[in-house]
Amino acid sequence: MLSHLSIRDIVLIERLDIDFSRGLSVLTGETGAGKSILLDSLSLALGARGDASLVRNGATQGQITAVFDVPAAHPARAILRENGIDDEGDIILRRTQAIDGRTRVFINDQPASVALMRQVGRILVEIHGQHDERALVDTAMHRGLLDAFGNLDEQVALVREAWREWRHADQELARHRARVEAAAREADYLRAAVEELTELDPQPDEETALAEERADMMRAEKMAAEIADAQDILTGQASPLPQLASLLRRLERKSQEAPGMFDEIISSLDEALIALDAAQSAVEAAIRATEFDPQRLERAEERLFALRAAARKHNVAVDELATLRDRMDADLVDLDAGEEKLALMEEESRLRREAYDAAAQALSAARREAAEGLTEAVMAELPALKLERARFIVSIESEPDDRTESGIDRVEFWVQTNPGTRAGPMMKVASGGELSRFLLALKVALADQGSAPTLVFDEIDTGVGGAVADAIGQRLARLADGIQVLSVTHAPQVAARAHTHYLIAKTGGSDHVTTGILRMDAAQRQEEIARMLAGATITEEARAAAERLLRENALAG
Repeated sequence: MLSHLSIRDIVLIERLDIDFSRGLSVLTGETGAGKSILLDSLSLALGARGDASLVRNGATQGQITAVFDVPAAHPARAILRENGIDDEGDIILRRTQAIDGRTRVFINDQPASVALMRQVGRILVEIHGQHDERALVDTAMHRGLLDAFGNLDEQVALVREAWREWRHADQELARHRARVEAAAREADYLRAAVEELTELDPQPDEETALAEERADMMRAEKMAAEIADAQDILTGQASPLPQLASLLRRLERKSQEAPGMFDEIISSLDEALIALDAAQSAVEAAIRATEFDPQRLERAEERLFALRAAARKHNVAVDELATLRDRMDADLVDLDAGEEKLALMEEESRLRREAYDAAAQALSAARREAAEGLTEAVMAELPALKLERARFIVSIESEPDDRTESGIDRVEFWVQTNPGTRAGPMMKVASGGELSRFLLALKVALADQGSAPTLVFDEIDTGVGGAVADAIGQRLARLADGIQVLSVTHAPQVAARAHTHYLIAKTGGSDHVTTGILRMDAAQRQEEIARMLAGATITEEARAAAERLLRENALAG
């Protein structure tokens, strides 16, 4: 419920703090006292359009703070959590209105958007008046209200789930059909490509291995030429080995004739021959190490070039060729088995649609039954509200082919104000006074089903008196048994039924006027109701009548 309202510098209000109670609270006062300012301020805190003209003359900005005490499970808290706003404790909506037209929004002291404030405000407070278009006259709410009246939440949930399952099956069918059709258009290309890639049979990391092997063999080819030159020098016709060996033998023979003279030369030549022989052996080993098959190099190059050509053709990396082949092969399998799978998916979608249709038809029938009950309940309230010749109609238009998450029904509340007149949407057909009484009858019939925790009725008793005003008061009090009800009223019969009575009045002189509010005690309340009965001059008869009204309502309560 709305537990506190704080207003600063709005029109005639300088500073106002109001604590509200549960049950029925009424706000009364003379015409022009500022009751509409109070409601405009509350509307601003609920997300209504800002207006620089609301700022009090002489002030730079106005501010409104509305504090709500709601249960932990109230949907407003879930909305706050979804938007990253702390929902612990009271819900506090604060709005500042600057004189330059700009406004700022805070929810639980965190900056927020006007759209979020409006979303939260709509489920915390409903304001009903002769020209208010935000509450029950909003046709978008009518289907939900009818469902709430008929306790159809479970059936609505079943329809919603059936709708989601059908939509999922239908979307999967559409995707598969598109895939099969695309595959069919490319079937010849796919078969040729799969055949080519299957024959090529690319292997993981094959490109890297082939490139490394090719590089190794090309390096070996280059080194083999150098090694062959070394072998030719060591063992060919120009080899120094025979000459050195011959020289060594001659010197060994001469050394006998001149002992010691050739020893160092012979030793060096012997070492040289040993080294050259070792070099020759090393060259032969190198030749064996660098041996390669030129055909193997050719085959590696052809394989590598074939893989790269295929990769360029299909615009993928070489390592992705195998994956591409498998995907194309899968597309061909889908194409080959597509018609069978498509038929199965079409059957699945059809069954899901039929399940939805059955659930939606059952919900539609339940709505029509609930509509009869709601119509009967509202009609029962109309005679006492001086609408005995009027009719309330729950218009339900069902379009089986217009499937939505909420069913196939379009629900709208219609009225016929007099016999013989054309029935039509409530907002268009009913006059201001009639509309507010229709709304009250509807709210009473709905009780607290689908209702915000706080209802505000703005002068719905305008233009009526006596028994009709008393009937309005009875129904407001009945509503207040389950939820908080605030009513701006000029009817003493309504005021007398309130649990709490506030007086709104102007104070100050000719050069400075402000609006204030007073929570009245029993004596003050009796005097105010007497004023409402008598007008400007309060007579003893009016005081007696006020006392009688209060006493009768106290006894009735």
